[in-house]
This record gives sequence, C-alpha cells and structure tokens, in this order.
Amino acid sequence: MPTIDASGYAPPLVLSNGHVHTVYAVFRRQVGLEHYRRERIDTPDEDFLDLDWLKNGASRLAVLSHGLEGSSHQAYVLGMARALTRRGWDVLAWNYRGCSGSPNRKLGSYHSGATGDLDLVVRHALERHRYRRVALVGFSLGGNLTLKYVGERGDQLDSRVVSAVAFSVPCDLAGGVKVMERPSRRIYMVYFLRSLRAKIRAKMRLQPGEIDDRGFGKLRTFRDFDSRYTAPLHGFRDADDYYRRASSRQYLAAIRVRTLLVNAGDDPFLSPSCYPREEAGSNPNFFLEVPPRGGHVGFVAFNRQREYWSEMRAAAFLDSMS
Repeated sequence: MPTIDASGYAPPLVLSNGHVHTVYAVFRRQVGLEHYRRERIDTPDEDFLDLDWLKNGASRLAVLSHGLEGSSHQAYVLGMARALTRRGWDVLAWNYRGCSGSPNRKLGSYHSGATGDLDLVVRHALERHRYRRVALVGFSLGGNLTLKYVGERGDQLDSRVVSAVAFSVPCDLAGGVKVMERPSRRIYMVYFLRSLRAKIRAKMRLQPGEIDDRGFGKLRTFRDFDSRYTAPLHGFRDADDYYRRASSRQYLAAIRVRTLLVNAGDDPFLSPSCYPREEAGSNPNFFLEVPPRGGHVGFVAFNRQREYWSEMRAAAFLDSMS
C-alpha cells in the first residue's frame, strides 16, 4: 500500500518537537492498570521467559513486545494493554530475557533479531489457549522483532496470526545506530548504556569470569556495545553482521498479513532508511504511516480516556483486521 503521509495524528501544541514527545512519554506518563498475571515458561536452551497476562476470556489475543531495556511495565506497554483490553482483547505482554526483574540464566540475553523467542511465546499462547485470532504489537526494538517475525515466516506464519502493528521501528539498524552516534543524541546513549551496564554487572555476579565490564566507561555508542557484547554473545561475526542480519527491512516484502508500521517524521532515533516507502508501495499487506510529529514511542494525546494516539490507532487497525 502507499505510504500514509496524511496521518490523523494531531499532536498537542505544547509538545514542540520529537525530543519533547519522546522525553514526555517516558518521564511524565503514568498508567493505572490492574495487575498482570505472570507466567514463566522455559526455553529450549534451558533459559526462561516471563509472560504477563491480562485476560477477558476473549477469543482474540494481542501479544505486546517492548523496546530496548524496557519491560511489560513500561507506560507505553501498559497504555496499549489497557486500550486493547477495553476493546475486548486478551493481552500478553512478554518480557525479553533479563528484562522481567530477574536475570536470565544464559550468558546472552536478547537482541533486535531474536524472533525465536517471540515465536516461542506465540506458539505457547496458541497451544495453551483457544484463541481464534492473534495480533502482534511491537515498539522500537520490539517493533523490529514483530516485523522481522511476520516477514521471515511469510506464508508459513500460523494462520491464526492475522495482523501486526509496530511503532517507532529502526528497521534499518545500521542507519539507526549511526543517527544515535550524533552528539545531540548523547543524552539517550547515556540513559541506555547505564541500563545495559547494570545488566552486564548482574551477569558478572551470576557467571563470574565469563563476562566483565572492564573499560565499559569508554563505550559511547550502540556500535561500541554491540561490538563488545551483542555480536559475540549471540553468534554474529561483528556489529555490522548483527545489524545486517537482524534488521527487519529486508523482510518487509515477504509480509503476508495486514501490517501497519508507524514511524514519526521527527523521530530522533531513526535514519531516512528506517522509512521503507518502497516496500510499502509494492506490498499490499504492508502499510507505512508517517505522522510529521510524534517522537520515538511518543504520540502523546490528552483525552478523558487517557489513551495516547498510538493506542487508538493500533486498536482501530487491529479491529478492522480481525
């Protein structure tokens, strides 16, 4: 489908640019939500994943995938879960390895291309529950996982997975990483690297001698971190090999279920290569929407329902597909 440039998102006037949208959504939003019911499942390699459920007894399920160093308790995940349960969906918000509050057992953890874990979650939900329809919703890194998953499986995707929505996705990882190397993005890199270092230190305590953080303070970019940790711990030759193999853009042409990607034009994390207009123009199942504003996983809205525009947009799209 053609790119949707005439987006329906009208941002609040007080949020003047992508940086403000991004920061406001992270640090100012609070979402009240009833408690999840947690389930822990084992992985084939003797690790585990923690899944958080909200159930209405519905016949349709939305699987939510969070962003880098996030969890099922991020405001954007809670907001989406609340919006979808209000509209009659069951929701499963899963936590990547090491992101649920408990360190995972293996030396490696998660990365932008680890769709095997997403597949395990989807298959578990379908095997244990009688859902007739499943939708996938992903944010940032989780959006890359979502798009890669539905694209790489193509015609082999379980027929009960009927639609997908992804927000703020660096679908060309190398391009996004280069943008994040700019001095103006330094504040974001400090935020992420601080969290990632805490994860490395947790692994040092659990597996002494297997990993260390010596010289971590010299790391300044995602490329630095991925070269030292992500690539070698997850079977990639180097950071470039990781970015090439894990990027979802190469899989978009093979998507066979109705899928919506929403990337704001002012997203401070994305490069021009993260706006796959050509793929949207040639694949009738793939929709690209580019609101001029919205930031990175922002799309702030003020209303009585306390729902952000991204939640209303996702719900409307998924309802039209199911």
